[in-house]
Amino acid sequence: MATNAEPCLYIVATPIGNLADISQRALEVLAQVDRIAAEDTRHSARLCQHFGIDTPLVAYHDHSDEHKTQALLDALATGQQLALISDAGTPLISDPGYRLVKLARDAGIKVVPVPGACAMAAALSVAGLPSNRFCFEGFLPAKAGARSRALAELAKETRTLIFYEAPHRIEDCLADMVATFGFERELVLARELTKTFETLLAGSAAEVLAQVRADPNQRKGEMVILVHGAEPVVDTIEPEAERIMECLLAELSLKQAASLGAEITGLRKKVLYQWALDQKPD
Repeated sequence: MATNAEPCLYIVATPIGNLADISQRALEVLAQVDRIAAEDTRHSARLCQHFGIDTPLVAYHDHSDEHKTQALLDALATGQQLALISDAGTPLISDPGYRLVKLARDAGIKVVPVPGACAMAAALSVAGLPSNRFCFEGFLPAKAGARSRALAELAKETRTLIFYEAPHRIEDCLADMVATFGFERELVLARELTKTFETLLAGSAAEVLAQVRADPNQRKGEMVILVHGAEPVVDTIEPEAERIMECLLAELSLKQAASLGAEITGLRKKVLYQWALDQKPD
């Protein structure tokens, strides 16, 4: 139990599969705090039992109401130290906890990260896709129409895309990615990371989908999907487009000329607008 200590909320990462991945610091914090707020107390009880931690557990998840959040804040206000954990990995990365962290910080309560395992980061580190710039999208919408629309909005994103997906939706999700991103877009499916049946499938979107369809085992477990970003669009203004813009600029405002020029040439309005700006004398 924490005694004579500053009130503090620890955000503690726990293993995503292999229990040996827990850090020594995480074990010390979980053993010393007054209470552990856990996404699923039954699941977390097994973790605590494995490491001989007897700190009381209290449930805190996406469906916890304001009263449960306020009870934890009240405990912090009285000087207690709490740890927040999820079922696996780093809390708040597609896991509950945002409201509690924000309210604790707003109340002036110290919030401390205890870093460790994260499925997103683990998958990116072994995928072989560009990792200098990436975009984490979490779980896509469960319904087909909404999922397709969400993917369409990302079709031109040049950063590596990272998604979490449920096993019962993985086949449909990959099929939608093939339809939206194209057959040849490079894709990696990281499944059951750090666990006994850890698998990485890599190739074109169509190839990975075919492997998942052919092997029922690839539709089981925890899933991370990584998609190579789209190739950057390079807009080249040909002489004919320049001539059109010069004619339009002679009669219209810059904004109007760029808008109409985009309709005529098929080039992006932003590109034509910038070209017109560059033609002005300094």
